[in-house]
Amino acid sequence: MPQPKLLRALVLDPAAHPLGQAHLSAASALVRVGERLYVVADDELHLGLFSLADEDPGRLVRLFEGELPAPKAERKAAKPDLEALALLPALPGHAQGALLALGSGSKANRQRAVLLGLEEGALPRQLDLAPLYQPLHEYFSDLNIEGGFLLGEEFLLLQRGNQGQATNAAVHYRWTELRDWLLGDGPLPTPPIIHPVELGELGGVALGLTDGAALADGRWLFSAAAENTADSYYDGACLGAVIGLVERDGRVRRLAELEGRWKVEGIALDEAGDLLLVTDADDPATAASLLHLSLSGLLGQ
Repeated sequence: MPQPKLLRALVLDPAAHPLGQAHLSAASALVRVGERLYVVADDELHLGLFSLADEDPGRLVRLFEGELPAPKAERKAAKPDLEALALLPALPGHAQGALLALGSGSKANRQRAVLLGLEEGALPRQLDLAPLYQPLHEYFSDLNIEGGFLLGEEFLLLQRGNQGQATNAAVHYRWTELRDWLLGDGPLPTPPIIHPVELGELGGVALGLTDGAALADGRWLFSAAAENTADSYYDGACLGAVIGLVERDGRVRRLAELEGRWKVEGIALDEAGDLLLVTDADDPATAASLLHLSLSGLLGQ
């Protein structure tokens, strides 16, 4: 049972947070660009930006206007629920690439995305995901998009299952078609493949996908958590998490149950090819953590 190494808590300058909070509390997805770490938190209107080179407090980058209420239940109802963050290649107007943050789609107000160029001073552009998600609502009884990433010429969205028998799946889009639609230059794309991902259980609780990361050889890694909840809205006790591998033919190889009851919500590869992970404690008073996990010997041939 591999043990992730705690690198740091995702702390902030409280003067920079709308509620004076000294940390991100609900990290839900992670992208690494060099020494920079971009983190979306599902209970914020901002993107967190941290450095791998030091442990200085991170800073916030606003994605949505307005403010969220402070009480937990009201905040949960109002939040855009950004659960996926993808690194995109160069696009028109974004020569250095861009980030795409996506809402989970689990409620009507959670069907928004933000496109943010990586160039200095880039302004976020909001996108309505309702047309893209509408056929997925028909396919999945409880839509909950938790991950998104480029895999070669495809873009994958990861649907998270739960204890209520909702399905885990990888929704495949042709990247060029999705890119053109995101930029307003093409028709609404339809996924040519929706591939169920069978994960089983951990401690009697169904595993649900929480994020994914592409490997250069066409395979991809995923994180999955065993959260004891029967739907995509309410949180539940987390019994633990696993890191797994999907082969090029779509076959799932479950690699490792992580030591400790970390609720891993986001993963990204570091420069050495190991994993960086971020966590969500489902408690606004608890800082999200950044972890490191060596993949040596886990990927096989």
